[in-house]
Amino acid sequence: MPAQPQRSEAAEQVLEKINALLPEIEQRAQQTEDLRRIPDETVSSLEGAGFFKLMQPEQWGGYQVDPVTFYEAVRRIASACGSTGWVSGIIGIHNWHLALFDQQAQEDVWGKDTNVRISSSYAPMGVGEVVEGGYKVNGNWAFSSGCETADWTFVGGPVLKRGKPVDFVTYLLPREDYTIKDVWHVVGLKGTGSNTLEVKDVFVPQHRVLSMRTMGAYQSPGLEQNTAPVYKMPWGTIHPSTIATPIVGMAYGAYQAHVEHQGKRVRAAYAGEKSKDDPFAKVRIAGAASDIDAAWRQLAGNLQAEYDLILAGEEIPMELRLAARRDQVRATGRAIASIDSLFENSGAGALNNDSPIQRFWRDAHAGRVHAANDPERAYVAFGNGEFGIPIGDTMV
Repeated sequence: MPAQPQRSEAAEQVLEKINALLPEIEQRAQQTEDLRRIPDETVSSLEGAGFFKLMQPEQWGGYQVDPVTFYEAVRRIASACGSTGWVSGIIGIHNWHLALFDQQAQEDVWGKDTNVRISSSYAPMGVGEVVEGGYKVNGNWAFSSGCETADWTFVGGPVLKRGKPVDFVTYLLPREDYTIKDVWHVVGLKGTGSNTLEVKDVFVPQHRVLSMRTMGAYQSPGLEQNTAPVYKMPWGTIHPSTIATPIVGMAYGAYQAHVEHQGKRVRAAYAGEKSKDDPFAKVRIAGAASDIDAAWRQLAGNLQAEYDLILAGEEIPMELRLAARRDQVRATGRAIASIDSLFENSGAGALNNDSPIQRFWRDAHAGRVHAANDPERAYVAFGNGEFGIPIGDTMV
């Protein structure tokens, strides 16, 4: 495994509490699908364990942990339930993002309640027009995972001034400023509640807007107060890792479910042979286990390498950022290929609706279609970097 970060006692306690929650999260996996959102009991349990405080600034009662610790927590949750891991990672990382906003924006969200949660839809599905004191925002932002559990949201889009785009930003909106449209009827990640947010002529004050350009230049206003090293991590590593890690977690969950399943399975077509005695079954298990571990080792290793440079007061070179992006999509690919192999070799019993193997299989493939998991764009960006050609990918 990658070198373990030096974790605080509080962070270790959060991970221990998450481990204790995994059986109940797994038990609720079908309920999560049926509800098409994360059950309130699960959200409360994760909140009680301190999960949502992992990336929250210390000034707001958070732990501001290193990135590997946070993603380790997400990976473990996703190994019990893919939808819960997906939503947990996304909602959890938003506290990191809010920490980069103006102090007044943080006060707006956490001033009265430090347990407030934020959803998002960063794709440019709407726009903001410059008006006095801020922006007038309109749009329909799809795929806002966990929006029903949140009190605020981030939506991404361009800024228009006299009809021309002048910036690309994240707008921060309270729950009363948008409508949730219940449209999430899907084949995988059913329990994420990734519905559409409708925003009509909403005024967003200047302090609740953060430019992606400003973030990329490490000049976010929140860095004045929130000086912990984790807030200097590049968005182009943090955001894609948030999308890949749950899928790697699903692969670990599918692997454990498959081994347990195969340990009990008897193959009628082969004269009652026990699957655990089939040498080919053992070969497939070994291959999947290796690829899943490789996915996590690279993902966590790159996160740790970037974080170590920040701790040393050094800049993160573009070569490492490109490698992290390359390995992030590679991790997704390895995880899904491993789940495919395990699913294909689990027999017809794995097709049952109550089988966790088929659920992990569906959830992982649903997560694969996220733009951050598009391998070709990440690979081309890496290749461009190797040849000294303009990278051409903003998600680095």
